[in-house]
Amino acid sequence: MNILPQRNPMKDRVAVTGLGRSPYARDRNTTELTMVLEAATRAIADAGLTADQIDGVVGGGLHTGGIDPAIVASALGLPSVTFWTTARPPIGNHLTSAVNAVWSGTADAVLVYHSVYRLGRGAFRERAAVGLADGRAMLGDGHTESEPYGMFGPTGYAAWAERYLATYDRKRQDFGLVALNGRANAADNPDAVMRDPLTMDGYLAGRMIREPLCVYDMDVPIDGADAFVVTTAERAADGPNRPVTIHALSMGLTAHPEEHLTVSLDHTGQSISANALLARSDLGINDFDVLFPYDGFSLITLHCLETYGFCKPGEAGDFLREHWDDSRGRVLIDGKVPINPHGGSLSEGGTQGAGHLREAVLQLRGESGKRQVPHAASALLTPGGLFFNAQGIALRAS
Repeated sequence: MNILPQRNPMKDRVAVTGLGRSPYARDRNTTELTMVLEAATRAIADAGLTADQIDGVVGGGLHTGGIDPAIVASALGLPSVTFWTTARPPIGNHLTSAVNAVWSGTADAVLVYHSVYRLGRGAFRERAAVGLADGRAMLGDGHTESEPYGMFGPTGYAAWAERYLATYDRKRQDFGLVALNGRANAADNPDAVMRDPLTMDGYLAGRMIREPLCVYDMDVPIDGADAFVVTTAERAADGPNRPVTIHALSMGLTAHPEEHLTVSLDHTGQSISANALLARSDLGINDFDVLFPYDGFSLITLHCLETYGFCKPGEAGDFLREHWDDSRGRVLIDGKVPINPHGGSLSEGGTQGAGHLREAVLQLRGESGKRQVPHAASALLTPGGLFFNAQGIALRAS
């Protein structure tokens, strides 16, 4: 399904000017608010601003809990806030809210934050997915132990991963390439929580979570927080850092937006988001210098490459092999364009796209150290999954 060209009056008029992070770890042994404040104060300082210059706050997460923006504004001592809202993950929702606020004049400098805390794929989520035991608290009193409630998270993605393999006659090794690429890139990222080398044999021997997805196909649960400062491109140009402008944004949702309601992989929220982003962008898929396809589950990355047109449906594994750099054990499209150079959700840590956005901004500012892509000027990000939270972000260095 094609979407007609869409207007994009905000194109390159709003920028990310500040970055902050509270380091990722499997267990930080601290509070979520502490991590958010640590990331936020660093982002504001990185932007060359002070608390009294921040008049917008976007954060928290209706889906995961998170910290309410009013609490963050109070804890930071922000004296004059004119815009605040909560945003459901992934990070594209947060960024879109901030961009709209700046563009409309509702706020001039918006603090965007996202945190993950004790967010994993453990027994509670498995029970909740089928309406059992402790999961009743999340599902409501109307559900009983004998009444399944949809197919969410690993359950739903495992079912679609199996269908993908069967439909296109593919093997699990295609998923493994996504995991291996992320792990090889994470070796150059001191902030990544999973940096030990991973081989295909090691991947195939990984503990099976939900057939055909193993532990290496699912993002790594961590504690941590990221923060960003978003303001006008003009104001960012006067700041201490190279501005990174938001070139285009998109979201995607179908009439059947959940794992257990989707009819096929031919028409998903990801395809809606992809068509919308490319229609709003001056850049085509071959114009980006670095790619950040979402990898909360390895299937998402493969399908993203197919949906955006890098290859045909079912051929993402072959595409990755065609552009595999044997010397580094990772993907370099046409020998120059990396995929998730920070390690992605599978190796840096599962941050619902916040880590992807941070790395994209660092790359376009030329501050990624050993991971730096020479002369990187544009980045494509696809936060979110296939069904109800697909998003697209195109960034440019100004």
